[in-house]
Amino acid sequence: MAAEARRKVPHVLTVAGSDSGAGAGIQADIKACAAAGVYCSSVVTALTAQNTVGVQGIHPVPEDFVAEQLRSVLSDMEVDVVKAGMLHSGSVVEVLCSSLKEFPVRALVVDPVMVSTSGDMLSAPSTLAVYCNKLLPLADIVTPNLKEASALLGGCSLKTVADMRSAAKLIHNLGPRNVLVKGGDLADSSDAVDVFYDGEECHELHGSRVITRNTHGTGCTLASYIAAELAKGSPMMQAVQTAKSFVESALCYSKDLIIGNGLQGPFDHLMKLKNHVSSFAQKPLFNPDCLLLYAVTDSGMNKKWGHSITDAVKAAIEGGATIIQLRDKEAETRDFVEAARSCIAICRPCGVPLLVNDRVDVALASDADGVHVGQSDMPAHLARSLLGPGKIIGVSCKTPAQAEQAWADGANYIGCGGVFPTNTKANNLTVGLDGLRAVCMTSKLPVVAIGGIGPGNCRSVMEISVPNLKGVAVVSALFDRECIATEARRLRSILLDVPLTAQ
Repeated sequence: MAAEARRKVPHVLTVAGSDSGAGAGIQADIKACAAAGVYCSSVVTALTAQNTVGVQGIHPVPEDFVAEQLRSVLSDMEVDVVKAGMLHSGSVVEVLCSSLKEFPVRALVVDPVMVSTSGDMLSAPSTLAVYCNKLLPLADIVTPNLKEASALLGGCSLKTVADMRSAAKLIHNLGPRNVLVKGGDLADSSDAVDVFYDGEECHELHGSRVITRNTHGTGCTLASYIAAELAKGSPMMQAVQTAKSFVESALCYSKDLIIGNGLQGPFDHLMKLKNHVSSFAQKPLFNPDCLLLYAVTDSGMNKKWGHSITDAVKAAIEGGATIIQLRDKEAETRDFVEAARSCIAICRPCGVPLLVNDRVDVALASDADGVHVGQSDMPAHLARSLLGPGKIIGVSCKTPAQAEQAWADGANYIGCGGVFPTNTKANNLTVGLDGLRAVCMTSKLPVVAIGGIGPGNCRSVMEISVPNLKGVAVVSALFDRECIATEARRLRSILLDVPLTAQ
């Protein structure tokens, strides 16, 4: 109990301006971190009078008081990640740089806030040189929109994704370790395209373009959610993808909210303002830890042992399964939908996600938590466009190239295998532990291993010692048994006994 009480709480410090309308700035940062389950402290660099119409006034906080706030928090509160937003002068930028050198943190996220959504200037032009020369070289990631990227590069025009890719590389030359150029304002784009550059490769991240006036604070929120994920220990690419998915979900939930009379309204980070219950509000964002014991049902095995699908799912959860996938190649669509709905009623109160294998139509009709698709099924990016940003999508992969494509298509995780020979799939080529390790080392997504895994070999799978291998998926080892709950407890016990250094 004492050790539990002393457990470190992930902590983000936002250094930014205050938005009196609470749509952007430190208010958005704190709400984003709260939504991510991370503590957020704040250093106020400026007070603004603003609302949904625009910015009516800015009152800068003197740099000596900014320094005093920074010292107060950093000297005491064990900050993991600093997120820098509106820094209104070169002096404030220098104060922040000096503080970070005195009190180092795990990561620095820089959102170069210079122009508000409504077009109002928020930083002095003289700030730009100090940004580029002193702050960006300290940044682990910088997240400019098109206008901000143009300003950082001296006013160049950015009109295409190709321009964004070039801009990301040029900004990387200024010193940050990673660059995310946001394309939300890109003209003639049917989806929301961002470009992520890690110094080696440019990745185009496609998401749903949500048509709404309520976009005030999206940039602040995205950067803060990235910071929150980094504070929790997520790798950079995973943090970016998770943050992008969160913003899409929050915009979808908030698209019809009416707050204020201007052209840029705020959105609801916690997704609780509507009178009715939203499907997004019901389900948390995907947590990779749920992949620990991934139970894949089999209708033939259930029939063999006289188990109904609901009894099988209930027993698996009782034994400790952390996610359920319904797989039934023979059921009629109507029966499959009804079975999925019955299983959802069991899973959801327990906080266990339920996915449907292959059938996006069944996942939609039953309001399942997501879908798992194979290489010959519907591509993940199409499944994402149909299911929306709030659902979970997994993809079966055997090669690093397939894992890379799954990440680019917006999947949440990959299933790698078969690791060992299995009787549940005919002519299923195995990848072995070496192949699993190779895919994990390449994958930017969490991985669950599948194929011939049971109590006798699951420990050897988890002990390949790659951090993004989160668990094992099992079929026969659970469902081809008389007592599913007993087998689930046995497997979970083995998985939890694997040392953390091996996971």
